[in-house]
Amino acid sequence: VQLQASGGGLVQAGGSRRLSCVASGRTDTMAWFRQVPGKEREFVAAIRRNGGDTYYADSVQGRFTLSRDNAENTGHLQMNSLKPEDTAVYFCAADITYLPYASIRRPDQYDYWGQGTQVTVSS
Repeated sequence: VQLQASGGGLVQAGGSRRLSCVASGRTDTMAWFRQVPGKEREFVAAIRRNGGDTYYADSVQGRFTLSRDNAENTGHLQMNSLKPEDTAVYFCAADITYLPYASIRRPDQYDYWGQGTQVTVSS
């Protein structure tokens, strides 16, 4: 499975941005992680194939919304009320198997990764 991420760019604080991740095949759990230089990759959000189970990092809860379209093998991360601390390279990830709850926030549990897309939030 190949993942193609898009949607990054420059946005002012308080603004919104929508990231998309298109998969070349069927996936189960889809997720977004982000990374800044010198730090480990950080979990942002994940969604099950059923679309009803979503999980968010505390830092983005209430501001970010992850959705998916299984017919299009696409996931969308809607980011609202962006803050300068949201600045990072965002990576989409996916696995073709059902990841247990304890694994969802662990980047080493995902077999497939897209290229990163830079999101820069200016103050």
